[in-house]
Amino acid sequence: MLGKLARQQDSNVLVGFDFADDAGVYLIAPDTALVQTVDFFTPIVDDPYTFGQIAAVNALSDVYAMGGRPLSSLALVCFPDKGDLEVLERILAGGLSKMVEAGCTVIGGHSIRDEEIKFGYSVTGTIHPQRVLANRGARPGDALLFTKALGTGVISTAIKRGKAEPGWIDAAVRSMTTLNKAAAEVITDGSRGERTFAVHALTDITGFGLIGHAREMALASGVSLRLRASAVPLLAGALECVRAGYIPGGLKANREFAECLVGYDDGIPDDLRTMLFDPQTAGGLLISVAPEDAVDLERALAAAGVAAARIGEVLPEAKPLMQVSR
Repeated sequence: MLGKLARQQDSNVLVGFDFADDAGVYLIAPDTALVQTVDFFTPIVDDPYTFGQIAAVNALSDVYAMGGRPLSSLALVCFPDKGDLEVLERILAGGLSKMVEAGCTVIGGHSIRDEEIKFGYSVTGTIHPQRVLANRGARPGDALLFTKALGTGVISTAIKRGKAEPGWIDAAVRSMTTLNKAAAEVITDGSRGERTFAVHALTDITGFGLIGHAREMALASGVSLRLRASAVPLLAGALECVRAGYIPGGLKANREFAECLVGYDDGIPDDLRTMLFDPQTAGGLLISVAPEDAVDLERALAAAGVAAARIGEVLPEAKPLMQVSR
């Protein structure tokens, strides 16, 4: 809808909403730009503290996906007028725990009365204007690395229906409460913000699923992508959830919107195809890196405790835009 409004002209906007990037980037000095994002949603787990953690990790992720360092945040709260304030306190405490882990200071917030609980943050970070990692910039020949694993959408749906097994819940919560900080620091070489690896494009995989966000990278970069379905990591229980029919509405919407741009090799089972559209909460990073640096980046991520899988490569622009092989 923003694209339908009158356009503002501001030369300090380095990254806006033209290419559906993860966050906005605004120049404030020759060597400094702000990275700004906002994200909030309804509870996806029962425990208030864990919900707060997940909301914070999800909001922080967009700053990391630009190669930035989060500095400050504002809490966004919707809470019932007669709700138990101890629940809200636990939500805020969970979010704060992850903000502390990220080195991001909570400096305020805003709340309204709402019958449905919603929580999240507006996050501001910084980045050198010459080191911004947008979702555009992927080059033919690049390798595609993916951190974390898919499945939080279908497992969250199983949780809501009371059908999720404890092991599935534990794996999904562990993923959703893990910051992308370590991965971003490997990519940007920690506090110096300089890149050792030739990373050309970066995005995080969230509500539009792997295919949806990969599509954004392909369109913004003027390339096509090939994904290897068998190489995409999946959370424990994810395929079982799909087979049992625990399909979130967002997954169905993602598939209806983007599958027309996807070509599949023969023999890829439908449950695996379905997972490629699963909407993620606090998902992993999709990294487009020069092929000669891919192995070293994989090793560096592993050394930092970040699991990363090589799931495909960048191709010259062609039809279909997204190719999925076995």
